[in-house]
Amino acid sequence: MDIVEIAPQADPPVCKVIDYGKFVYELQKKEKLQRKNQQTSILKEIRLHPNTDTHDFEFKARHAINFVEEGNKVKVAVIFKGRELTYKEHGEELLKRFIEKMTEVAKVEQDINFEGRTMTVILAPLKSKKKK
Repeated sequence: MDIVEIAPQADPPVCKVIDYGKFVYELQKKEKLQRKNQQTSILKEIRLHPNTDTHDFEFKARHAINFVEEGNKVKVAVIFKGRELTYKEHGEELLKRFIEKMTEVAKVEQDINFEGRTMTVILAPLKSKKKK
């Protein structure tokens, strides 16, 4: 049997006389259970170009909706090649249409951001996935 300090921040500190090995085992068991119940979210990426046609746009939007319904975050990126970079407003309009399409299942986590040759937005699920 050992004296184990249970709550050092309490006034006065709380100590118990218990088996230290069993105490450590119980702590590890609690931590393992917390990690098991922890919600993990994966970031999926959808890539578009400023001149993406409507069918391709709809197809990729359906994929994004499936990803969000599974509980994953979605990063939508519009990639500019060559002289497309001069028409940034096309990419921004495309992302706004994408956000509008996803409003029922997702919310904007990170607003439209332009970096280098890519314009991105990150969408997160409205509610977390229910366990089966």
